Amino acid sequence: MDITLGTILGFFGIAIAVALPGVGSAIGVGLVGTAGSGVVTEDPDKFGQILLLQVIPGTQGIYGLLSGLLLMGKLNVFSFGNPLMLTTHEGALVVMAAIPVAIVGWFSAIHQGKVAAAGVGVAAKRPEELGKAVTFAAMVETYAVLAFLATLLLIFGIPIKGVA
Repeated sequence: MDITLGTILGFFGIAIAVALPGVGSAIGVGLVGTAGSGVVTEDPDKFGQILLLQVIPGTQGIYGLLSGLLLMGKLNVFSFGNPLMLTTHEGALVVMAAIPVAIVGWFSAIHQGKVAAAGVGVAAKRPEELGKAVTFAAMVETYAVLAFLATLLLIFGIPIKGVA
């Protein structure tokens, strides 16, 4: 079986759709965990509030994984050893479809982690205001959702016939 350049590009698109938002989410979740550990050391009862803030930057990794799974389905990756052979044009379209969730997911997860880490201070000093801290972090999510939506629309719009 000869692998085409288009198929390599298609697999590259899957890789960036999954990896970049995943890295961003890992960084974002780590930022909140670092900030939250000090608070939980002082007051273990605040663990639930801190955990709520910590999971928020993890959603971009989920969006990236879902995008990657959809692309894998489109490229017949689940046939185990018999993926669809793409033309170079089709492979380039797969990469372009992956770019919104990859780039926006990567950066928004890191910035959402910074906002949520700042919210840890709110949870520590004014726990009754936790909803505001969650709202600030959720606002960053808006752009990740928009990028995920753009990627989904692009994936469903790719006309793939493959190489005969």
